[in-house]
Amino acid sequence: MTSMAPPAVPLSALPTPDAHTPTSDERLGSHLRSLRKARGLTLTQLAEAAELSHPFLSQLERGLARPSMASLERLARALGTSRVELIAGSEPPRADADAQPSFVAAGEGVTGPYAEGTARLLAEGPRRFEPLEFTGSNPQPGDHYVHDEDEFLTVLEGSIVISFGAFGERTLHVGDSVYCRSGTPHRWHSPDGTPYRLLIVKEVVHGDGADDPTDV
Repeated sequence: MTSMAPPAVPLSALPTPDAHTPTSDERLGSHLRSLRKARGLTLTQLAEAAELSHPFLSQLERGLARPSMASLERLARALGTSRVELIAGSEPPRADADAQPSFVAAGEGVTGPYAEGTARLLAEGPRRFEPLEFTGSNPQPGDHYVHDEDEFLTVLEGSIVISFGAFGERTLHVGDSVYCRSGTPHRWHSPDGTPYRLLIVKEVVHGDGADDPTDV
């Protein structure tokens, strides 16, 4: 009597281990690492610029620690970005192949501190640029920001005085726009302390978020 071999089981039918779903802390850490690498900074350099310890920053990038709002602000300034953009980086991503439009209704979207005012992100999911609605009324300009992304802004309400460091400054009114190339220092303020509203569009720069054992 000849025994028959059991039928082959297709690989697709075999159970697969559950894929790990990154936590918000892990997504934030990966986002921080990508930004740091996109700016060509080592862990040590970013830790010094943000006045944080090297071990703490290493834990942050691995999702093993959670930063305070003060630490997040220092990291944002050291990376030439904002707290609201860093927080958005901790949200669950959409698949790159997802072609479905992404809607953000009025009053929705990630909102948080940005430079000397408040910004609201106007898009979610994978994107090539970062559209933000910025509101402020600061009569003082604060520090110049310098980052690797190109940036466009237009005045929706009020007016601002915008400074470009060695390139001088200019007053912008409703309907006026400006485009800043990568590396251009810039800051703005209200000429008389009255509220203003801007539409800002920033290029999104991605770095290699992979771990590098030689990265110190």
